[in-house]
Amino acid sequence: MGKITGFMEFERLEQAHEPVKQRKTHFREFITPLNPQQAKKQAARCMDCGTPFCTFSCPLNNVAPEFNDLIYNEKWEEAYRVLAATNNFPEFTSRVCPALCENGCVMNYTNVAMGVKSIERAIITNAWNQGWVKPEPAAGSREKSVAVIGSGPAGLACAQQLARKGYAVTVFEKNKRPGGLLRYGIPDFKLDKSLIDRRIAQMEAEGVRFNCGTSIGIKEHPDGVWSDAERVIDPQELLRDFSAVVLAIGSETPRDLKVAGRELKGVHFAMEYLPSQNKINADEAAHKEISAQDKKVLIIGGGDTGSDCLGTAIRQGASKVLQIDLGPKPPETYDKSSVWPNWPNVYRVSTSQEEGGERAYAISTTEFISNKKGSVKGVKAVRLEWTSDPITGRRMKKEIPGSEFEIEADLVLLAMGFVQPSEPVLKAFGVQTDIRGNAKAAYEGVDAFKTNVPKVFAAGDCRRGQSLVVRALAEGRRCAEAVDKYLKEEDNL
Repeated sequence: MGKITGFMEFERLEQAHEPVKQRKTHFREFITPLNPQQAKKQAARCMDCGTPFCTFSCPLNNVAPEFNDLIYNEKWEEAYRVLAATNNFPEFTSRVCPALCENGCVMNYTNVAMGVKSIERAIITNAWNQGWVKPEPAAGSREKSVAVIGSGPAGLACAQQLARKGYAVTVFEKNKRPGGLLRYGIPDFKLDKSLIDRRIAQMEAEGVRFNCGTSIGIKEHPDGVWSDAERVIDPQELLRDFSAVVLAIGSETPRDLKVAGRELKGVHFAMEYLPSQNKINADEAAHKEISAQDKKVLIIGGGDTGSDCLGTAIRQGASKVLQIDLGPKPPETYDKSSVWPNWPNVYRVSTSQEEGGERAYAISTTEFISNKKGSVKGVKAVRLEWTSDPITGRRMKKEIPGSEFEIEADLVLLAMGFVQPSEPVLKAFGVQTDIRGNAKAAYEGVDAFKTNVPKVFAAGDCRRGQSLVVRALAEGRRCAEAVDKYLKEEDNL
């Protein structure tokens, strides 16, 4: 449990950040992991509270008290083994996860939570530096093959788990390089892509094959979905050639804003904008080079994707950036006794929001305004009043009369989330969908992750809807268990 009185003796220690003025000038990562002594001091704060709400709050069920204790006792390799037992890619989650575990930390109830995320990053950084992260090929082959469609977090986790069980795994990815959302949707300053490359190399050494530039069922993808596909494979071919197929295609269909002027030049989905810059950083050809340099940028959407757009626009040299949200501004504080250990609705400031730009709330966009050349020059908007239904508690909004106004903008980025996976891909397989358009498959039970199509499984955002990287990893791991169970049962028939 670390040091018995550590939580009373030591304050939470945050990872060092490069100063805003410097980091705005480049796209490199700017957060420095804790060194071994700092990590030991942080780990000393863990109470080992008996009921590990941190573990229960984590979709991967990482056993933070155990690896915290090992770090406090300077048993770094053992700590890495404990972490790697539940998390295939701690270097990803320790960078982009919102740390649900920390909100569940018992200390968060009355004080400040353990820095679980920072310790996780210190562990995996040290493990790579020491050479402890090595390929783990299966001892033998089960002579069955699995096709995994999509190489985002769910697909990668599922593929690695199945390969380590002895299956011949082929991952199909529509873009030139594997990684999905991790590579093309998350800015480099949050996740350096060399981290993905070394994991791909590890997985290839474990027997995983990657077939990139390959779309399944469809050639042309809708706007807002990035694709480098040069060839198309018929789903029936996969069903014929593989023992099982896992759909891990994400939830890529972006929520659109269908108001007058939507067709104007300069209005883009976030997932047209962010991959463009990531590809430029990687010296890859981008379908559209979208730059915010010297432009007034309006970001519609107050979530993480919008924040990523903000940080990217600032680095590109935008003259002004405004991020607006349909919802009301969250409260600055909250009553922990009524929320803990669940995730609270509270005002947060991301590292990108620290760097500049403005934020505004309770605003609805009603029209895009055109200049004489058919490009956007701003939007018409109206302010909203939010109330709660006295019976159901459900939030309701209404426009405030006379509150109409205009916002100047010559680049508008739509970052309003995603509504469903690629519908044509699901239709190509004949997979049934739920009321939200996601692949219909249970999370638990005998039919966990199974779709209505024999030997076709679904995992990650394409099954549960838009969510977190950490949840996608958890789904990928659990889907691998379901596929393994299914193939073993086939052997026994």
